[in-house]
Amino acid sequence: MRPGQSLHNDITDHEITPLIGVYDMFSASVAAQHYNGFFVSGFGFAASYYGLPDIGFIAWPDIVNFVQRLRLAFPRHHLLVDIDDGYVDPEVACHVIEHLEAIGASGVILEDQKRPRRCGHVDGKQVLPLEEYLEKLELVLRTRRDLVVVARTDATEEAEILRRARALAETDADVILVDGVRNTDWITKVRKVIGDKPLLFNQIAGGKSPRYSLSELESIGVNVAIYSTPCLFAAQAAIDRALTELKDNDGRLPHGGDQVGVAESLLLLERNISRHHPKPALVGS
Repeated sequence: MRPGQSLHNDITDHEITPLIGVYDMFSASVAAQHYNGFFVSGFGFAASYYGLPDIGFIAWPDIVNFVQRLRLAFPRHHLLVDIDDGYVDPEVACHVIEHLEAIGASGVILEDQKRPRRCGHVDGKQVLPLEEYLEKLELVLRTRRDLVVVARTDATEEAEILRRARALAETDADVILVDGVRNTDWITKVRKVIGDKPLLFNQIAGGKSPRYSLSELESIGVNVAIYSTPCLFAAQAAIDRALTELKDNDGRLPHGGDQVGVAESLLLLERNISRHHPKPALVGS
């Protein structure tokens, strides 16, 4: 089964589909022990690859190369990719779609922001005229084969959110995302105007949206939950703690307890090879 078909089947299943934001190969290696779906977060990739905030610095060849490495290491995981505004031009967006589908991405998120863009959970976002975004979206939809396409709006006023959500639901986009929704009431209203179209909810620590459990989201009609930055923020906190401890202990490495060492790290990384080389069945088994 092709990656897009596999993700589409999970999204249209009765249970909510969680996708965990990863920012590099190592964070994906850890996340793969717990979840079978990844979200390639623009926030995380901009931070890890460039050391910059998520305000439009990502170049599309860099994100394509990252997704290709992910697919090689994780042949059966869902890979939903944030492609921002399609890197400005509709023609570029379609070119990126062709590349991502060829290397095995499962789906993409295409937003309606205009430049300069912002993270979906900060102030100062501006959106394209709806007709201009719809033209870009339609070109992307005609270009993809079975790649899942999430149509995202970053509108902030309720009336405009609902107008855009309704228009997006009338396209052939597979899933609708309203980023930065601020309460359950907004989700309920969006759910009503998009009908049976699957709905995605983006969770990010410190963002504008409330923190929900998967069962809570499922009960209000959400089909997919993406977690943009749990690995990135956990790494920031853990690295800061570890280096503070190293400095406080005059440079002596800690030992014992729950510390990760060479053996544990190698075991994690070797799984990225063994996924492609399953052990042969025993004779007579």
